[in-house]
Amino acid sequence: MKIPSFFHAIPRHWRTRKVLIGLFVLELCVTVAALALYGIASPDLYRTKLWQEGSDHGWNSNPNQILYAYANYRPVHYPLPWSKFVTYYNVIIAVLSVFLLLIKGIMFITHVFDPIVSAILHAALIAIYAVSLHAQAGSDMSDPKHPQPGAPWYITKSCGAPVDPKLKGYCQQAKGAFAVTVLLITLFLSYFILSLISLYPTAEHRASHSSRIPDTESLSNSRPWEMTETPHTPGTAGGLKSPTTPRTTAFNILSKNGKAPKKGKAPESGKEPMRNGNGQLPLRHHISMGEEVYSGPNGR
Repeated sequence: MKIPSFFHAIPRHWRTRKVLIGLFVLELCVTVAALALYGIASPDLYRTKLWQEGSDHGWNSNPNQILYAYANYRPVHYPLPWSKFVTYYNVIIAVLSVFLLLIKGIMFITHVFDPIVSAILHAALIAIYAVSLHAQAGSDMSDPKHPQPGAPWYITKSCGAPVDPKLKGYCQQAKGAFAVTVLLITLFLSYFILSLISLYPTAEHRASHSSRIPDTESLSNSRPWEMTETPHTPGTAGGLKSPTTPRTTAFNILSKNGKAPKKGKAPESGKEPMRNGNGQLPLRHHISMGEEVYSGPNGR
């Protein structure tokens, strides 16, 4: 299968492999931290508690509104930063990030982690984590009396007073999860920028690519090798008969009393070559045949 020429124009080598290795090490540390923080928060370790704390201070809506909606058979609407979606989504993308990190490490070791692959992969990861960042920093406008137009209070405010001291650790964990999300987006953005830099062809790459381009005139005058006829075997009359070798010529001379056969004249079919100088024995009986004993012309 012939690879299109434009694929050869895409650079496959990284400009700075040391920077890439450093990003791998940093990503490993941040991804493990994200997996730990997201996993601890699942399924609802402190989400509802922080929601209730913000409601007590008038910073956001009250979680009891969900119970009122169920009791009055009204549509239930969870504010985005306090919904279960954020917790479960973060756990899923953290596990996915660990898996992709292992895959990237294997591809890098086997020299198949090209910049074009990195650019596509990390662009997708940036989009995935952008959804998580938007959900964590989403607004809560479900209660008109206590609107929250920006990010939740645990991001915009301190975890100290007037917050309940029992919730200080949970508040710091929530801040840490948000910070890890920002770090991962920054890290994947660095991957993406480095991939674009490596994809920009250098002068050496352009020169090497131009030397690979064949002459179009020579291609137009030449025929595809699939359509050409296979040359005949030397010494054959059409490529289907056995070639003439020195040994074959010697046997033919012996079978014709020292006279070479005329060119183009084949022996009669069904007759074996005979040597007149040795009792009309077939030629095959003058070659070592093991314990075989010749019994005469009529007893063959």
